[in-house]
Amino acid sequence: MEKVIFKKEVLDYFDELVYVLFEKDYFSYIENAKRYVGEIIDFITVEIANFPHKTSPSNLNYLGKNYIFYKSNNRTTWFIFFEKQNDKYLITSIINNHCKEVNDL
Repeated sequence: MEKVIFKKEVLDYFDELVYVLFEKDYFSYIENAKRYVGEIIDFITVEIANFPHKTSPSNLNYLGKNYIFYKSNNRTTWFIFFEKQNDKYLITSIINNHCKEVNDL
């Protein structure tokens, strides 16, 4: 069975994302922002072993050597970067299609 571990920086990012989404009125209720972020986390933990992953371009290796993507809605796709060793996945970074680094994928 695979094991998924999140770097502290990624967990901190998720915590901050909940508040940013709420404060910028992407969600009217904090509970909905939490649910949205929870769906991203659920996707990662459930699908990372099964979802086809890609090798990161060398200039983005600082984010992680591999990545998968999650399309949360029509406007936003999340790119989850990770390192894999045997059946262990270390989630090292996450960005979305609004970040400039996506142009290199």
